[in-house]
Amino acid sequence: MNSKNVVIYRDLLLPYSETFIPAQVESFSSYQGFYVGTSRVSEENSLVSKGKSIALSDLVAYPTPWKMAYKIAELPHPKWFCAIKKLSPCLVHAHFGLDGVLSLPLAKKLGVPLVVTFHGNDATGMEYKSTGRTKLTDLFQKRGQFFRDLYIQKRDRLFQEADCVIAVSEFIRSKLIDKGCPPEKILVHYIGVDTDKFTAAPSVQRKPIILFVGRLVAKKGCKHLIRAMAQVQKVIPEAELVVIGGGPLHSSLRQMANDTLSPHRFLGIQPPEVVKEMMNQATLLCVPSVTPSNGDSEGLPMVIYEAQAMGLPVIGSIHAGIPEAIGPGRNRIFGPRERLGDTSQTHHHTAR
Repeated sequence: MNSKNVVIYRDLLLPYSETFIPAQVESFSSYQGFYVGTSRVSEENSLVSKGKSIALSDLVAYPTPWKMAYKIAELPHPKWFCAIKKLSPCLVHAHFGLDGVLSLPLAKKLGVPLVVTFHGNDATGMEYKSTGRTKLTDLFQKRGQFFRDLYIQKRDRLFQEADCVIAVSEFIRSKLIDKGCPPEKILVHYIGVDTDKFTAAPSVQRKPIILFVGRLVAKKGCKHLIRAMAQVQKVIPEAELVVIGGGPLHSSLRQMANDTLSPHRFLGIQPPEVVKEMMNQATLLCVPSVTPSNGDSEGLPMVIYEAQAMGLPVIGSIHAGIPEAIGPGRNRIFGPRERLGDTSQTHHHTAR
């Protein structure tokens, strides 16, 4: 029996925007992480290989009814459960609140502790609970709202039955307490950065690039950066906005930039190597996050830590957990041995 295996539960394995999850898992020094979920993103967009993961959809010919049976009635498919049980895991670690709810029956059936990390919207978003009961016949048309309702319905149970709740910032901790999570269960654990991977290249010449890295959704505030860049370019015409990331606002933001900016580039989703290369070239990183009308907020964007580890100055809005990483006269830096999943060397440095 290998008591060093940890099940990393993410119901959808694994969107490209969630690089912080495998980065943390790959930094385990004493444990082996194995990814578990009911579905996969397309192979070309996945962050995890099939050899390191177990998806229900891989094991069952018609997985949709079994996914619903698990998520609603908490009945895991025997083949899926047996494959997970063979790992002899000592722990289930779920990322995001809904995944915590969905992994409750799995952890209970395995007889192991459950740890849940809350990253942002799962602790901050406004709760638009639908009126009445959602009929199963409406499930496929109202899937998003159905699972939001399911999460809200079972969240109190999650807070009571989870063995530990991790908040990625003090801001998220405060929001979890507001939602009813017992304070004594919450651990604030800042996700670290591997400074061997995120290191400045002294030979690279900085360019007048203002860099944005993130999903193109309302809470990231990219439209405000585009408006600000239009003013900057009136004074510094050669200043260029470079946007890395994809999302539902891509087209509208790109059109906005086309209409108002001179030099600018939208590079779409890029691998970490390209992001690091742009961080080496840029003059600064901008994190203009806001709270949109649905209440969604950041936890604490990892891109801030990555940029600072590479010596790239960061400008951020006073929003959510961002002031915990940057603020007036202050930068967050990392100890020489700090790695993802181990923040014992983290400290704050006051700039002089």
